[in-house]
Order: sequence, then C-alpha cells, then structure tokens
Amino acid sequence: MSKTKKENTLSRRDFVGKTLAASAAFTIVPSYAVSGLGHVAPSDKLNIAGIGVGGMGLANLKNLESQNIVGLCDVDWKYAKGAFDRYPNAKKYWDWRKMFDEMADQIDGVVIATADHTHAVIAANAMKMGKHVYLQKPLTHSVYESRLLTKLADKHKVATQMGNQGASGAGVAETCEILWSGAIGDVTKVESFTDRPIWPQGLNTPEKGDWVPDTLNWDLFTGPAKMRPFNEVYHPWNWRGWWDYGTGALGDMACHILHPVFEGLKLGYPTKVQASSSLLLNDSAPVSQAVKLTFPSRGRQGKMKLGEVDVSWYDGGIKPMLPDNWPSGKNPNKSGGGTFFYGTKDILHVGCYGVEPELLSGKKISAPKTERRVEDELGLSWNSGAHEMDWVRACKESAENRKPCTSDFAEAGPFNEMVVMGVLAVRLQALNKTLEWDGENMKFTNIGSNEEIKTVIKDGFKIHDGHPTFNKDWTDPMNANAYAEELVKHTYRDGWSLPDMPK
Repeated sequence: MSKTKKENTLSRRDFVGKTLAASAAFTIVPSYAVSGLGHVAPSDKLNIAGIGVGGMGLANLKNLESQNIVGLCDVDWKYAKGAFDRYPNAKKYWDWRKMFDEMADQIDGVVIATADHTHAVIAANAMKMGKHVYLQKPLTHSVYESRLLTKLADKHKVATQMGNQGASGAGVAETCEILWSGAIGDVTKVESFTDRPIWPQGLNTPEKGDWVPDTLNWDLFTGPAKMRPFNEVYHPWNWRGWWDYGTGALGDMACHILHPVFEGLKLGYPTKVQASSSLLLNDSAPVSQAVKLTFPSRGRQGKMKLGEVDVSWYDGGIKPMLPDNWPSGKNPNKSGGGTFFYGTKDILHVGCYGVEPELLSGKKISAPKTERRVEDELGLSWNSGAHEMDWVRACKESAENRKPCTSDFAEAGPFNEMVVMGVLAVRLQALNKTLEWDGENMKFTNIGSNEEIKTVIKDGFKIHDGHPTFNKDWTDPMNANAYAEELVKHTYRDGWSLPDMPK
C-alpha cells in the first residue's frame, strides 16, 4: 500500500506461491504486497501502527481491530499497558522514529494520538514515507503545522482523517443541509460554546520537578518543545492545559463543535480576530476564554448568501447570551456544547457535532439530503468505529478514485488553522487590539515593528492580613512581532525537524 511500493505487480497467485516457498522471511506482510494493483481489496487487511496508545489512541485501535495492529509506540509504558496487553503480538517501541526505521515496509497506516505538540512532526514524517494517517484532534499545535500537513497529504496522495469523530455522524451533514436549504436565510453571526475544560487550567508553573517514573521517557514526551523539568501536573492527560504541549479547551473541543460551522458556512481564512480570557499565564491556558473571528464574504452555497460573518467562541463556563425566543429553563448544552446560527429568517441551534438541530421558530425542518451518511454506509455509529473505518475504506482505495473521508486533511487542515488562530488571539490579547490576519501568508499585518508584549509567569496570590493580594511575576517585554511569529511557526528543539513545506 505504501506509495514507494507501487511498482510491485505480483499477482495474488505468484505472491502466495513465493510466500509459501519463503514463509520464514515474512512475519508481517504489508497490504500493498497482497494487492499489487495500486489499491487494496476490501477483504484485505491493513497493517496499522498506533503511536500514543495510552488514552484515545487505544479507543481508536479498538475500533480498528478488524485490521492488523502490528506496531505500538508510547513514551509511557505504564499508561500504554492496556494496549500492550490487548495486542501482545504487536512490536513495541518508545520512539516512533525507531518504529519507522524498523517497520517502514510493514506498515500501511498510522494512528497518532500523542500530545498536541507532537502531532505534526509524527504525521508529516509518516506521510513523507507514503503512509496513511489517522491523526487525533486538534490536527496540530500551530498554524504553520496545519498548512504543512494539508500540503503533504496532497503531495503524497495518502488517505487522511482527523479524529473529530462526530464528523462521521449525521449531525454535521444535517446542519449543512439545513443551512444550504435557506431555512434560516443568510447567516449573520455564529456563537458556540463548550462546557470544557474538565482538566486543570490557569495554573502557575511548578517551581520544582518530580522524579521521572521509570516507565516514562520524558525526553521523548517533550519532543520538539523546549525541555523543562518533569512534573506530575503535566502528564498524563493534563498536558492539555499547558501551552507547550496542548491547546486548552479551545483546541480540544472546537474541532468538534465548530466543524459544522466551518463546513456549513464554507469558511476559509479569517481576516480579523480578537480574544479575552481570565488571567492569562505564560505557560498555562486560562480557565475561561472568549474569541471572535471575522470571515470575509465568500459567494453563495445553495440558497444561502455567504456574507461577512463573525464566529464567536466561549469556554470555561462562559456561554453566549441566549436568544430572546429561547425556551425558559432549557439547557443549550448538547453533548458537551452548542452553537447558535443567527440567520436573517430564523435561528438554528445545534449541539456538539451538530447533533439535534432545531429552529427556534419551532418550524419543522425539511432540507434535501445531499451529504454522505457514513454511519448508514458502514452500519456503525460515529462513536463506535464509523470514523476510523471510513479511513480504512479510503486507505484501500486508489488515490485516483478515492472518496475523501469526512475530515480528511484537505478540510481538517484549513479548519484547524481556524481553531489554533483562536489560541493565537488568546495569547496575543495583551496587545489590546483586533488583530488583522493575512491567511495566505500566515502573518498578522497590524502588529507594529516596535510593539512589545509580556505575560504573567505566576500570579503571586497570597492572603495578607486577611486580604487577597497578587504579586504578579511577569516575563520581560518581548517584541510582539517575533513572539507572534513563534506562535505561528514554532522553533523546534535541536534534534527535531519537519519536512519542507511543499511548493
């Protein structure tokens, strides 16, 4: 299945004969060798390796057990024990780079569910090798990384899928169809929220390190980020709330909640962005935040005019103000969040993943079905394998005839740029202005060359004589342009690098 092996044209009969004659030389047979025709027969199994298999990665692999799980890689072998026990015949690794070196010819695709900051470097190198990629959300940690993965996927013609599993449910498709039918008229603004975070955020940076457990390779976990002492507050799972490793509640949940917004309104690059939050710390995402992104006019989609539109985001317990005709006492949170589409004719409310769409006028929704229903095609629900198995289906199709996945990188890449743009706005809020964005060139256009920015290192909170006090410790002033450029495109730690951006 690897693109580097397309020249292999063994017939199935020849392959079987040669395999029987030299069976001792083959322990794992890649699918491309079995098919030999530039695609894999649906009945053949893919050879899949999991990277980051202690949490969501294991859930993904469980949904892929109809295929061959041949390799497992994790920086924490205690956290990964469940996967190791479940797939005892899979080769086990600490370092994905060693896995790629040793198993390059034995893997068709990889499932990546590591911390956010290592998504891009692993996925980029996998695609460069011609491997199909299923990558957990958020797709990447930065705007540049998202653009890179989008272009690499196109260059190497591999099957890709971001792990926002609700994309394979009916909700996103139904929401898009309602919008495009003209049922609510032209959308003038959108407001979305989540009930996350459910992990600690807004924390002061630990002043002391902890002993690194024998089962954890902290250097490999740190990967391309700057090295800092290990502390139990970072790992496992709570890394989501630390800027070096995660993207906070916005990065975690916007990939689910804003997907029907991005697809339904055919959004591209925003032109403006601004944000505010609870106390912003240099190392930890804030407890709560609000972001507004402005998108330019984009023509038409179906019966809907795509004029300039503001998309607002809220998390950490903050919700948008409810519409005037919202039913008293009704909770707008459905499955972890909700979205209001304000149209010129009506207001559409949906939950996370676009579930349970409803018009606030009470009118019955009637929209033509034009979008794929992956759940119906595969006979699986979105949260029990449809998303992963749709990727498997795409992996087995030739690049020329492949039907794109519901969140392939051609869409997930630009969408993720929107998501991490919100993170950028939060981290640049001290500039106290609406930031103007040149999406094509990935740069802000209204940050002055001499502007400076600084953030709080620790809040210095104490009770003094019965009164709460803050003695904040700040970073030194930094050049705002240089700081913004580093957030757009990270400088990787020595020993870690990305492939070049395709032309």
